[in-house]
Amino acid sequence: MNKIERHLAIKQVISHRQIGTQEDLCRALRQAGFDVTQATLSRDLKELSIARVNTPDGTHYVLSPETEERRLQAYLAMEIESIDHNESLVVIKTLPGRAQGVAEIIDGMHHPNILGTIAGDNTIFVTPRSVRKLQSLLKELRNLAVRGRERIAGTVGNA
Repeated sequence: MNKIERHLAIKQVISHRQIGTQEDLCRALRQAGFDVTQATLSRDLKELSIARVNTPDGTHYVLSPETEERRLQAYLAMEIESIDHNESLVVIKTLPGRAQGVAEIIDGMHHPNILGTIAGDNTIFVTPRSVRKLQSLLKELRNLAVRGRERIAGTVGNA
């Protein structure tokens, strides 16, 4: 399992369960098929900007929505090569081997105008819920990738 898959698994576990300790998170990841050490998990949590917070329900890890959105935008910008369409589908071309990861992110957005995705090695078919919403969906997907490229350029330029 690669780092991107592990990061997606961490975010999924934290999004769906209240996890209070790294030990609990390691256990949940092992149950999901990821053999992860505490040191690796600690680095992953830092990279993902995941923090422990105190709530009325106790202390647990949470995702930062703003940081998460920025990371997704930057990731999509790096992976997507082009976005095109016909009368009924949006077709996204990615770097080789990256389509399934990008499709997983798109599916995870739970976008109201997306019925579903099908991913191959470097191509994703995105089916809009309605062809009447295709142009709107196309614009949103393109903007997501463009904003990610702008963030990358801003980060590189400021480094």
